[in-house]
Amino acid sequence: MKFPKVYSLQDIANLLQCEFVGDALFPVYGMNEIHVVESGDIVFVDHPKYYEKALNSAATIVLINKKVECPEGKALLISDDPFRDFNILTRHFMPFIHSNVSISASAKIGKGTIVQPNSFIGNNVFIGENCLIHANVSIYDHTVIGNNVIIHSGTILGADAFYYKKRPNGYDQLISGGRVVIKDNVGIGALCTIDKGVTGDTTIGEGTKIDNQVHVGHDTVIGKKCLIASQTGIAGCVIIEDEVTIWGQVGTTSGITIGANAVILGQTGVTKSVDGGKSYFGTPIEESREKLKQLANIKKIPEILKKLQ
Repeated sequence: MKFPKVYSLQDIANLLQCEFVGDALFPVYGMNEIHVVESGDIVFVDHPKYYEKALNSAATIVLINKKVECPEGKALLISDDPFRDFNILTRHFMPFIHSNVSISASAKIGKGTIVQPNSFIGNNVFIGENCLIHANVSIYDHTVIGNNVIIHSGTILGADAFYYKKRPNGYDQLISGGRVVIKDNVGIGALCTIDKGVTGDTTIGEGTKIDNQVHVGHDTVIGKKCLIASQTGIAGCVIIEDEVTIWGQVGTTSGITIGANAVILGQTGVTKSVDGGKSYFGTPIEESREKLKQLANIKKIPEILKKLQ
């Protein structure tokens, strides 16, 4: 997430009412999670296990809960609760704005696009040309949709990320301030849910087709011309490269990569990153030929036991 203008380190520290280490005029351009940070961004870290990763990331401002040595060319914001303060920044720079109309006045809808009854289109949504939005679709604020996109009934674009911190009195949600971006010629089935990024974009690439009842988690990036079948659940921060085929009832863990032209057979649990150009099956995931051989061998166990007896 980029801020509407460049702020100083002092400005951000004043907003959070926290100490800082570095030049008071050090420039701050935005805020992002660790996997998408760029120079000028704030990243937060609240566990010693991840200090080094955050301090050595592309981020140049680190919101941290301990005063540590500041890397050269960077700045620190010292907070007793970086998770809380990251939420303060999100609420400040990307506040929730309620709507009392079905289609926001700030939404932009291209020529030839049809929006069926009872659909909701939020603030600052952009929809391209010749799209078809069926009835009862909800498109949350700041979503971007390209040209020639079809979205079937009951689908929701832009719900919050499933991202929580456990507190003594329950779970504290990390507020989502990112977007959903749908490229040209995408097809999305009925009752799909695509969550927005925490600070970045959840992206569906050009020409990808998604079946009914598919969930896509926050900050996931799906490439071009992928096919994703029904009841698949894709976790957050997953990268699915171009022309991947995912069959029904597949589930993935977060933060993995599925290589280009891979085929994931139905009911597979994608527990790790996998190379492209191969077919996979099972939980834990393996190349499908090897997994099917294993299953065939398991069927022989009763016969082997009988011979041993």
